[in-house]
Amino acid sequence: MTGSDAVSTTGSLGGLDWRRGTSITPAVRALLDAKNVVVVSSHRKDGTIHAIPVWVDTDGEHVLLNSVAGRVWERNLSREPNVTCTVVQSGNPYEFVEIRGRVVGRSLEEAEAHIHRLAKKYLDLDEYPWLRPEDTRVLYRIAPVSVFHMRPASTEMDAAGS
Repeated sequence: MTGSDAVSTTGSLGGLDWRRGTSITPAVRALLDAKNVVVVSSHRKDGTIHAIPVWVDTDGEHVLLNSVAGRVWERNLSREPNVTCTVVQSGNPYEFVEIRGRVVGRSLEEAEAHIHRLAKKYLDLDEYPWLRPEDTRVLYRIAPVSVFHMRPASTEMDAAGS
């Protein structure tokens, strides 16, 4: 259901417009496609939250995350597939999206090509410079369950325009 939700609510609060839905809309995709990082929040074994900023991508339907196998958040997602991804627009902290979702795919085969695409996006390099032969890259696909997008209702709250 890319771009439109079966269930969607909207509103305004303190100069900010918000929208709650269940899919990646064009405005949310713009945040994911830009050079913004995502804070991935996963559950540790003891139930506490582990949050870490990482590069992010999307295929328009899923949030795409890339890691080295064995990192804490990667182990957490392998064990517990529920995750929250929060993206704050780098030029305007008043625009952000919180995507609560679930891991629906884990791929080793596509992961290396994907990390090279992320290197192009974030570093403007054709290849990821820190790729090591001993590392196993993992690509995760996260299906949104809840998408909450907040942004300025006017240019007065647009930090990029100040």
